[in-house]
Amino acid sequence: MAAKQSSAEKRHKQSEVRRLRNKTAKSSARTSAKKFVEAVHAKDSALAAEKLKALCKELDTAGSKGILSKNAVSRKKSRMMKLYNASFAAAK
Repeated sequence: MAAKQSSAEKRHKQSEVRRLRNKTAKSSARTSAKKFVEAVHAKDSALAAEKLKALCKELDTAGSKGILSKNAVSRKKSRMMKLYNASFAAAK
């Protein structure tokens, strides 16, 4: 980038660093969600519970850092809890 001012150049570098950091956090949250859904489809209650706990932690961390909005975090957690309960409630 050929910025006219050094402050604009610095701002661009900062935003790029933040963008990459946010991207890794979002990506790891999506990966956790995918692993949880796979565990649910495999009908493995113990593994699904473990993956759900890890997913909630990932989402809460992203939400507290402002990477994901609080409402988005709540919505995703709610949907995953609903999936877990629908899949394993009858087994108990």
